[in-house]
Amino acid sequence: MNRNTNKFSSETMITVFFSKLLKINWIIILCLILLGLVGVASLYSAAGSDWNPWARNHLIRLIFGFCLMFFIAFIPSHFFMKYSVLSFILGVFALILVKIIGSGSVQRWISFGSINFQPSEIMKLALILILAKYFDHISKIQLNKLIPYIIPILIIMIPGFLVISQPDLGTGLTIILLGLSILFFVGISMKFVIFSILISISSIPFIWQQLYEYQKNRILIFLNPEMDSLGSGYQIIQSKIAIGSGGLFGKGYLLGTQSRLNYLPEKHTDFIFTLISEELGFLGSISIILVFCLLITSIMKISFKVESLFSKVVVFGIGFLIFLYLSLNIGMVCGLLPVVGAPLPLVSYGGTSLLTVLIGVGIVLSINIHDKKV
Repeated sequence: MNRNTNKFSSETMITVFFSKLLKINWIIILCLILLGLVGVASLYSAAGSDWNPWARNHLIRLIFGFCLMFFIAFIPSHFFMKYSVLSFILGVFALILVKIIGSGSVQRWISFGSINFQPSEIMKLALILILAKYFDHISKIQLNKLIPYIIPILIIMIPGFLVISQPDLGTGLTIILLGLSILFFVGISMKFVIFSILISISSIPFIWQQLYEYQKNRILIFLNPEMDSLGSGYQIIQSKIAIGSGGLFGKGYLLGTQSRLNYLPEKHTDFIFTLISEELGFLGSISIILVFCLLITSIMKISFKVESLFSKVVVFGIGFLIFLYLSLNIGMVCGLLPVVGAPLPLVSYGGTSLLTVLIGVGIVLSINIHDKKV
């Protein structure tokens, strides 16, 4: 009897596993694989046709990240709601810890031996989760008033200003923008929107005075890169030259002169899209952007198919986070935005940002499996 029961339970577990496997959005998985392979190939090219020091590590991180993503995908989605507050508290604690024991030329990382961890990246996911839980417990009637938005605004501003004080203006503003986008998604009052815009505009002189000198220079160089063409403006000028020299079809894979001759700084991290544009041209660049658009659209569509407001907000937040990464990075390397240090998801070299995206997508897949409407 026990043998039959065990056989039945094991068969049931296998059936449940495969039924969940079939619910995974494989378009999302395919997009992630394509972008990850583009990243490995680009880093191989950036190192001068060498697997070291970037391509090999990136591939190892991708494999680990994908395993972690699939593991998270099979965790019931209510788990993330249960521990959302704890994750936010730990995230804030880590940001405070960075100010004390942070490493690097600017204090943005916590080091564990040879491993560097950037708490501000993981904080983005924690912010999405806690805001989703908060709004899931607020009725639609209350959302028409301003008072219920005081707590989420504090939740957004605390990590935002902690990151800005590191100093990391770009990531801090990204966190604030991500949080505000969630407020728009849940239906914030237009009165508050107009009030916030007026406050933001009137605060520009005060904010400008609080910026570090190098941050002011970045903004001024963005407006006129030629004012310091051999200094602060060098990156963006060389980036534009490389993108333009790629033309329609590019110079060919492994044949980019700007990157090979080291005219292009940070070609393996923030400016990797420039390397891709030079070697693969406009058609190659636009193809990668289209893959990103397919990934983001596929994620956003899930937010319309799930039951709870918590799940809707989480899926939207993660989709919008990837959109922010993409738009900030491409806008930066094309000279449309100031240089803010935004990586290209799954392509740029960087472990914490890579794992942040894959963990976030793992949460989206979990919601798609466990909280999807029948």
